[in-house]
Amino acid sequence: MMKKARICIVPKVHGVGGMVSFLHKFSTGAQARGVQVTNDLKDGPYDAILVIGGTRQIVPVYRSKQRGVRVVQRLDGINWIHRVRPISFKHSLRAEYGNLVLSVLRRYVADHIIYQSEFSHWWWDKRFGRIARPFSVVHNGVDLKVYAPDGAPPTDVYRLLVVEGSLGGGYESGLENAVRLAEALAARGWPMEVLVVGEVSAALQAEWMTKSVVPLRWAGLVKREAIPELARSAHLLFSADVHPACPNSVIEALACGLPVVSFKTGSLSELVTPQSGFVGPYGSDSWKLEPPDVAGLAAGAEAVLKNWPKFSAAARLRAESAFGLEMMVDKYLDVLLG
Repeated sequence: MMKKARICIVPKVHGVGGMVSFLHKFSTGAQARGVQVTNDLKDGPYDAILVIGGTRQIVPVYRSKQRGVRVVQRLDGINWIHRVRPISFKHSLRAEYGNLVLSVLRRYVADHIIYQSEFSHWWWDKRFGRIARPFSVVHNGVDLKVYAPDGAPPTDVYRLLVVEGSLGGGYESGLENAVRLAEALAARGWPMEVLVVGEVSAALQAEWMTKSVVPLRWAGLVKREAIPELARSAHLLFSADVHPACPNSVIEALACGLPVVSFKTGSLSELVTPQSGFVGPYGSDSWKLEPPDVAGLAAGAEAVLKNWPKFSAAARLRAESAFGLEMMVDKYLDVLLG
């Protein structure tokens, strides 16, 4: 009997966010192809190790590498907000430690790097230097059956959706940009509301409820299964993160036929085509989080709203052509097991 392929995925992340979503989706896809998955480095033998970002178990991973086990590292972006916005010392220390762990694995341990986007690859090379390692660029994927157009958004209001794990810890500017965009569209005659999915402190909610001239709705943290319905209930997704490596929220929105509007930072111009949304110039120094060109983004978003059915159909086609989950799983398994 032929031995079944077996891989170890570390760390076993919990909670919410892109890493958790990837672990769930990839593990399910790999097992559906007959590949056994473990999350315990002691549960050997296995043919390869996939490190999602970084892990504290660098020494055990390196020992496995010495025994001939292939080590593949999946790299997202780099922690950087703490260098621009004043946040707690503890948070800054954790961010720098995380960058150090990621860079050590990248340079000294991994046999192959999978970057989530061309932007992510460029960023790591620029910040930590090029390395003599084989690499691939594999965008995130989504289940196109679960995330699919079904129904239509409301007709009495135009809903701007924001989906982020957290809008705190230095990322509050994403919420501000979303509200300012909705206000700019409202000033152009579009009755707008903002629906925010993610963790937002009560203090920040209260602050913006008093400042915003458009209605704000707070969904909080929601289960993964609720995202498709929320995406189908909106007219636009605003990608709030500045310099994202490959945001799942964007890919999930496109798959649901939800056009995306964002500033041209990070990987967004790789993901969103001119037919499936609008990616506009930031208009100032995005690395310093200077105020962006919201008026220019609003003009582009208005063009999307005026031709919404066309953009919605193109968003779905974009996801079908580039972001299918099956495609992503196959590319990862090809690198891991060859």
